[in-house]
Amino acid sequence: MKTQLLLFALAALLILNCSTSQLRTDDLASYVDPYIGTDYHGHVFLGANVPFGAVQLGPTNYTQGWDWCSGYHYSDSLLIGFSHLHLSGTGIGDLGDVLVMPFTGEKKTSRGTVENYKAGFGSKYSHEQESAVPGYYTVHILDYNIKAELTASKRVGMHRYTFPNAENAHVAIDLGHGIGWDAPVETCIEHIDETTIVGYRFSTGWCKDQRTWFAMKLSRPLSDLEVYENDKLVGTSGRGKALVALLNFSTETNDVLTIKVGMSPVSWENALANIEAEIPHWDFEVVAADARAAWNAALRKIIIKPQSKAQARTFYTALYHSMIAPVLFNDANGDYRGTDKKVYKGAPFDNYTIFSLWDTYRAAHPLFTITQPERVGDMVQSMLAIDEQQGKLPIWHLMGSETNTMVGYHAVPVIVDAIFKGIEGIDKQKAFEAVKRSAMLDEEGLQYLKEMGYIPADKEIESVAKSLEYAIDDWCIAQLAKSLGKTEDYEYFLKRFKVYEKYFDPSVQFMRGLKSDGSWRQPFDPVAASHRDDDYCEGNAWQYTWLVPHDVEGLIGLFGSEDAFTRKLDSLFIVNSEQVEGASPDISGLIGQYAHGNEPGHHTPYLYAFAGQQWKTAAKVRQIMETFYTDQPDGLCGNEDCGQMSAWYILSALGFYPVNPANGLYVFGSPMVKEADIQLPDGKTFRVIAKNNSPENIYIQSVKLNGQEYSKTYILHKDIMNGGVLEFVLGAKPNKALGSKIENRPASKLY
Repeated sequence: MKTQLLLFALAALLILNCSTSQLRTDDLASYVDPYIGTDYHGHVFLGANVPFGAVQLGPTNYTQGWDWCSGYHYSDSLLIGFSHLHLSGTGIGDLGDVLVMPFTGEKKTSRGTVENYKAGFGSKYSHEQESAVPGYYTVHILDYNIKAELTASKRVGMHRYTFPNAENAHVAIDLGHGIGWDAPVETCIEHIDETTIVGYRFSTGWCKDQRTWFAMKLSRPLSDLEVYENDKLVGTSGRGKALVALLNFSTETNDVLTIKVGMSPVSWENALANIEAEIPHWDFEVVAADARAAWNAALRKIIIKPQSKAQARTFYTALYHSMIAPVLFNDANGDYRGTDKKVYKGAPFDNYTIFSLWDTYRAAHPLFTITQPERVGDMVQSMLAIDEQQGKLPIWHLMGSETNTMVGYHAVPVIVDAIFKGIEGIDKQKAFEAVKRSAMLDEEGLQYLKEMGYIPADKEIESVAKSLEYAIDDWCIAQLAKSLGKTEDYEYFLKRFKVYEKYFDPSVQFMRGLKSDGSWRQPFDPVAASHRDDDYCEGNAWQYTWLVPHDVEGLIGLFGSEDAFTRKLDSLFIVNSEQVEGASPDISGLIGQYAHGNEPGHHTPYLYAFAGQQWKTAAKVRQIMETFYTDQPDGLCGNEDCGQMSAWYILSALGFYPVNPANGLYVFGSPMVKEADIQLPDGKTFRVIAKNNSPENIYIQSVKLNGQEYSKTYILHKDIMNGGVLEFVLGAKPNKALGSKIENRPASKLY
């Protein structure tokens, strides 16, 4: 007996060791926990979808404030239904279109309220009877004893409801509901036949002019259909501002109703065609299996050997989150509706929307050039089409509308990076005309930048943030102009990307507001950070002083020496973390005044390498990964922001990060994983090995690339895409000689 127990213990230990070093590569989805980021300020989507899918079908709570921007928050326990479109990780709420809610008992045509959910069809739920995995979600609707299950294809959501014995069973279709700022303008429901309902929902909010069509197919004939407006019956079909339909029938115990809902930006005819193209059958299990298979195929782009099971969960959930947006914004036949609201038939590319570019240009889009190069060309073509339709590149594009949210014209680095990395299908001349057009507009302070050479603080809010972000974009335009032989344009944008120099005050060593008369804006407090009504945007002088990723050597020069630069950078991480009253809630995830919960500082820990102190980058990057990324519901320290927060972790965990978003170079940090295989086109693989990796061994001692000693503290994109092996040896003490020589440091030039 003792021998058997010993063998069992040894077997268990072997399994445990395998679980922390080798993954089930046939089912990487099993390491994804969609609940990570649903608590605190993560704002992530929870529900069923496929990678980059147009449909995000998931549970929806009553909106109770900023932390419900995705429609769901882990702290909640009240459910009002399942809607088909959601944002993930944004700081503004919208969507929530076509809300479906099954219930029993008396007819109810409203959602009720948080204070009195029983006045409507809302219900309690608990996490103990709720589950989510990639491509599938289920919850028990407690007040009605209904089991709800959801899955999805690219453009179709599939519901399966298991009812109790009920003489009066219902499914509500609520077209009035919207998340956050969203409100209906016009809605329509048409009863086509006993199993088919179609309609549309036009709304306004953050997305000023959203137009969504839907088609619904039922697995069983309707007994009765009623359409209501303001609780008044209008018939079996209708048009109105905020219609609610009730599908009425009776059920036996364990009766199942399956519903397929096709979504379209063009028409309900296309929505019906999307159902026929993607889910022509009624087998829910097949759809859920296909969705999981799609996620597994996407997750296998990077196969890691983690240090722990928790690290595996954190990494693969981050990879999962990085592929929720952008989303498809076309139909199965290629049709889509442009920003000009015209229908474009049979487009030769997949059209995308939800471009959170102020966030995602920094790491998410560079990550796509490694893991999703086949999609990048279509994303760029989508941006160029938007430029043709609205006269400028997207700023923050949402469901066929321009929100003009945040600062910069950050489609520029995405497009330029794709061109320089050889992504196919991009017209370079057309792209140059588009990026230049956005840079030469007379809006958001650009008129002053053109006339005065900077944006004065007494003329424009967020003047420092705008100028610094524009400078990054202008560096990219200058490089593209140079590559195309456009010397005059190159010289012009070369001067413009140096605008950051004007905002640096050497007496305080901060970037600060500069007035029209050339004087500094007073008073000055480097910690002051009101929300979007001062010189910065969701940040303060401590955070924005480092926003020169395109010319780090120039920034170092402003401080007078590398020592002065690194001393100030050291101070960023150790000064008091307290925030002034009225500071933006986005300033979160603080180490000193470094704020990882918001994007402008994401490159900052990597700047040490430019001054020959890569070991400090390693220490800070490890600290951030270990502190601000966990496998718990509150495992993100700020808004996910459509994949940027996760993309930072993915790249950093692999050991490198793109400080400059478009120069083809990645700066070394401190790899968290023991090994990683990145699957590349044409069957190539790029392997990262981190020998002696542990929580204590965080410093790079030496590096080899393809078996050869490698003295640089960066790697080039082309070296990754060629395939090969990057081998780190890690240790507990810094190797201060690594990257100390200038020739071995990253540089602010095009590679």
